Amino acid sequence: MKKIIPEVEALVALSHHYGTRWEYVIAGGGNTSWKNDSTLWVKGSGQALGTIQAEGFARMDRKALAALWSRPISSDPVLREKEVLEALMAARLPGEESKRPSVETLLHDLLPFDYVVHTHPTMINALTCSKEGPEVFQRLFALEAVWIAYTDPGYVLAHVVKQALEAFRATNGHDAKVIFLENHGLVVAGDTPGEIRDTYRRLLADLDREVTHKADLSPVGTDLQKEIAFLQALAPIARRELGTETPHVVRSTARAVVALAESNASFAPLSSAFTPDHIVYMGVSPVRVDSASELEGAFAAYKARLGKAPRVVLASGLGAFCLGANAKAAGQAQQLFLDSVQIGTSSAAFGGPRFLTKAAIDFIIHWEVESYRSSVSSK
Repeated sequence: MKKIIPEVEALVALSHHYGTRWEYVIAGGGNTSWKNDSTLWVKGSGQALGTIQAEGFARMDRKALAALWSRPISSDPVLREKEVLEALMAARLPGEESKRPSVETLLHDLLPFDYVVHTHPTMINALTCSKEGPEVFQRLFALEAVWIAYTDPGYVLAHVVKQALEAFRATNGHDAKVIFLENHGLVVAGDTPGEIRDTYRRLLADLDREVTHKADLSPVGTDLQKEIAFLQALAPIARRELGTETPHVVRSTARAVVALAESNASFAPLSSAFTPDHIVYMGVSPVRVDSASELEGAFAAYKARLGKAPRVVLASGLGAFCLGANAKAAGQAQQLFLDSVQIGTSSAAFGGPRFLTKAAIDFIIHWEVESYRSSVSSK
């Protein structure tokens, strides 16, 4: 049996600590790493942090990763991502050829600390997905962290972070260990797992004191006969759009969900995407209808606008119906949906929700990396 390095064992335990808590990451979201002078162990794309084992990490040649910064990269987004993916694949060490490293590999490599944990905590994203997020960040965290305005994930994000970290070091005389990513999540670095955990606990405690609104996710009763009739109307549409005779539907009748479904005005905090993970696992946004008779038209309009059918349907008086080709995919859609409900509600403490731009949404929808990640994690 191949001997596992103790630090990699610690990395697995650290990954499980955050990956088994849906308030930090959901589905294949988030990534973790450990590094020494020559090698970076980084989560494989699409792997779930909650179940990943040592073999789920890709071993990367740090010298090859560093060389990527001086390599000419195309300004065309499609060619750029193709070139960067090829370079990342070429930087894998022998024996790692079956693994695909996380798209955030470069970001992990450039942080000068042993361990890095990147997650998407719900309460952190209540701040990063809010209109007043940058101002609140300056008040609470600017002395120890950097704020990165929304940037497409991958190479472009790593390049922007690299510049921000260099500027922070020049100004403060030490390295930042925390990165707030607008409409994305949080990166925490440290030389020990304990240091990582302590930083997470402190940041979330600071934010919890600021949040004045939280979604009530306790269930409420709905009209069973209306629910059955709605499901009967939804079933053939789900079969057609998901391409399966046995689509899965997961219900949510949380009090906050039923309230958000009541009207177009109440639905506003969920009307677009907060983060890339919401797009990948739930769709750009739910679709809302007042009755089953509106389903066909709502699906057609959604597809015409975004190219794909919705994965979550809100119905007035009934709550949410989360769809998937299998039980796992439907469950992931529900988890990301409830995450968006909490973000949309809690962001009220910071000026209200701030959604991704249309350009950012289009990039994620058409990005091959995210399609790959979704296909791996929903199996």
